[in-house]
Amino acid sequence: MEDKKTPQLLKGGLHSDHRGELRYNNLFDAADIRRMYVIENKDTDLVRAWQGHRIEQRWFSAIQGRFKIQLIAIDNWENTPKNLKPITFELNATTFDVLYVPNGYANSVQALDENAKLLVMADHPLGTKGDEYRYATDYFVNE
Repeated sequence: MEDKKTPQLLKGGLHSDHRGELRYNNLFDAADIRRMYVIENKDTDLVRAWQGHRIEQRWFSAIQGRFKIQLIAIDNWENTPKNLKPITFELNATTFDVLYVPNGYANSVQALDENAKLLVMADHPLGTKGDEYRYATDYFVNE
């Protein structure tokens, strides 16, 4: 069951027998999903960063290849500090894990394999008024 305040990796599984493979995720509850789409980055160097949502919740699942997902909790949307530290997750299509991202987080998405595909699911319609926050790709880089 999802904790609605913090990101959570919902572990999936793989069953294999003489008929083939079955990937599943029995921990994921899709009841809140209103829309979904698939991201396929043009290459592994591209980083889609940073986009956040105050209202919308999201769920990410690699359906082909692997992805690195970074999340940053935003507590001040009007004057966001640059020194916030990301939480990093790796999603792999072979395990069918689902990453739950509650509202209040900005995310970064990077494919780790060529031709990787990421399923994104959201609980609000496209263009929910006043809920899209974008930051420059290097906004939270603190090296």
